[in-house]
Parts: sequence; C-alpha cells; structure tokens
Amino acid sequence: MSSEKNELKGVTGWIDKRLPVFTFINHNLRDYPTPKNLSYFWNFGSLAGVTLVIMIVTGILLAMQYTANADLAFDSVERIMRDVNNGWLLRYIHMNGASMFFIVVYIHIFRGLYYGSFKAPREILWILGVLILLLMMATAFMGYVLPWGQMSFWGATVITNLFSAFPVIGDYIVTFLWGGFSVDNPTLTRFFVLHYLMPFLIVGVVGLHIVALHQFGSNNPLGIDVKSEGDTIPFHPYYTVKDYFGLGVFLIIFFGLVFFAPNFLGHPDNYIPADPLVTPAHIVPEWYFLPFYAILRAVPDKLMGVILMFAAVMVLFVLPWLDTHKTRSAQFRPYYKQFFWLFFINCLILGWVGSMPAEGLYVLISRLATGYYFLFFLVILPILSRYENTRTIPTSIAASVLSDKFGNEKTSTENI
Repeated sequence: MSSEKNELKGVTGWIDKRLPVFTFINHNLRDYPTPKNLSYFWNFGSLAGVTLVIMIVTGILLAMQYTANADLAFDSVERIMRDVNNGWLLRYIHMNGASMFFIVVYIHIFRGLYYGSFKAPREILWILGVLILLLMMATAFMGYVLPWGQMSFWGATVITNLFSAFPVIGDYIVTFLWGGFSVDNPTLTRFFVLHYLMPFLIVGVVGLHIVALHQFGSNNPLGIDVKSEGDTIPFHPYYTVKDYFGLGVFLIIFFGLVFFAPNFLGHPDNYIPADPLVTPAHIVPEWYFLPFYAILRAVPDKLMGVILMFAAVMVLFVLPWLDTHKTRSAQFRPYYKQFFWLFFINCLILGWVGSMPAEGLYVLISRLATGYYFLFFLVILPILSRYENTRTIPTSIAASVLSDKFGNEKTSTENI
C-alpha cells in the first residue's frame, strides 16, 4: 500500500514539475487564503459554476437528438421527451437549469451590489461578471427559440424585430439575424449553432472572472480589506464544507422543480407547434427577462424603449464609477441600505409588470418602476457617494469575528 502511495506521489510530482496543475489546485482551491467571515451568500459563485457545467453536459446530450429544422424541430423535441431513453429528464434538467442559473446569478449580483463587490480594486471582476450576464441572456434567448413552439416563434419575431428601431442599420441587423426576410429555417439554424457555442465562450469569460477574483481576493460582508493572516482561513476545508452544504440545498430545490413541477416556470403556449398565421394573445419572454421587457414597454416610442432596455444592463458596466463611496458594505451605509432594498423590490415589481398586458394601470406602474431603476444608478448613488455618512467600521475582519454583537472583544474562554 505504501509503495502505491509513493508511486502516486512520484507520478504526481513528475507531472506537476512539467505541468503544475496540482500546485495550481492547491494554491487556488485548497490553501487559498479566504476572509474568515464569509456568509452563505458567497456560495452562489460556485453554484453558478456547477449549474453552468450541468447546462453544458445536458445541452450536448440534447443536441445529439435535436434537429435544427423548422419542419422537424418541434417533433424532435417531442421525440426526446417520449422516445429517447431518459430524454424527458435531460430536457427538464436543461430547461429548469436555465431558470436556476439565472436565480443563482441574480442573487450573486444583488449580493455584489449590497456588499460593494464592484468597488476598487475589483472593477474588472465586476465588469467580467456583467459580461457573463449578457452572454447568458443571449444564450438563453436563442435556446428558448429552439423548441419551435408558439411562444418560441413569436418571441423570436418580436425580440429580433426590436433591432429594426435603430436608424439606417436596423433593417440590416434584422435581416442578418433572420437569415432572410422572416423568422424561418435559417433563423433556427443560426440560433442553434450560437446557442451551442456560446456556453463555451461563457466558460472562457468565467475563467477570466476567477483570475480577476484571485488577484485581490474575495470581498467580505464587512467590505474591508484583509490586513493580516489572522483575517483569513484556508479555503479548504472551511469553505468547501460550506459550498457542499449550499450545493445540497440547491440540488434539493432544483430536482424538486425537475421532478414535481417541471413546467411551473414555462409557458403552456410553447407546447403548441409554431404557427406564423396565429399570434398568441399575450406574448411574453421567459421570467428572467420580464424586468427588461417591462422597461422596453414602459415608453410608447419603440427606439427609446429599445435603448432603455439595453441601458438597463449597460449601466451595470459603469456602476464602479457611479458609486464611488469609500465604504463598500451596505451594513455601514444606512441610507444606501434603504435605497438598495427599494431597488430590489422595484426589480420584483418590474418582473411582475412585465408579465402583464401593456395597458391601463400596468403601463403607469412600469413607467414609475423604470424611472426608479435608472434614478437609483444615475442620481441616488452619485449623491450618496458624496454626502452619506457611515457607521463605525471594524478595524479588521479578525476583530469583528472575535467580538460580540456590542463590539466588545471576547475573552479566550468565550472563544473556546
């Protein structure tokens, strides 16, 4: 037994000397110094990575059975559901995995907003995260078209038509996306190819995101920098255990959705084959696009609506320069905390309004919610950056961890 271990170490050492993969793993995953006060909100980065792997694996397996043809796509999806061994399971995992992916990423983003993870020196880390969000949205939109049901077809028609609002180049963009003069077989083929390839582009950006993260280390609930070794603990086993627990809870919820409510987040019209001659009574995108859809419909002008919809995401790229307050965490910024929770509720309202018809009171609510969305970023954050006073911030992470709720340092016996 000992000789096998020695041989294993010898092989490991031989490989690591030529390709330091084990040194890399130990440095970045095992011995990586991590702030000792991270909460479960820091689980969502690793959960997003796990979900991305699940989506890629199930996507590849589904692509082996899918037919990217306007006449056959809907039937090929039905064949996957009915005739392919465990095809129903693969499709439900992939379909609900998209929703779980967005839930995890949205929580990850709101956590970053609350604790100031976008502030210096982590601006590039934040920008790469927003880029991942954009790529996810593009991938999810094109994937939603592939079943070629009624909502897939008409959703593609409505969303791609938005580009026609741009002067001069708009019609050329739409024609390029369609591959012709209407949403048809060339459109489906293009979307299938891009939907298949873009997750691998996401993996590349995620790699850069992790490199940027390890450059300055993780932010923490206090939003203060690591000052000494006493502020950190090794990532393994302390946070791997925490991640495993979070993963277990995540999988319970995920597979509860897959096995007991697989179509809860979907739309029933997408189980009707696409018909260019029959327009659905109410065209809506998937739930994770609803806030942006509400912003799009908040103004009567088509071009302005498109500009606002794209600006709703683009404003996140410049967030580090809109909120320049030196204190990161909302725990010590009383006014920012209040405005943040109003912003969170406002996003939920936008999602709800996006699912409603664009008429009557819903239009007024969407306009008010859209107004606050941009007011938060463009007016409130810059003003708070200049004038907001903060509460007393702990001197270090270790001092905060080793103190009681009144700020008194614990004695050694209390720590035991």
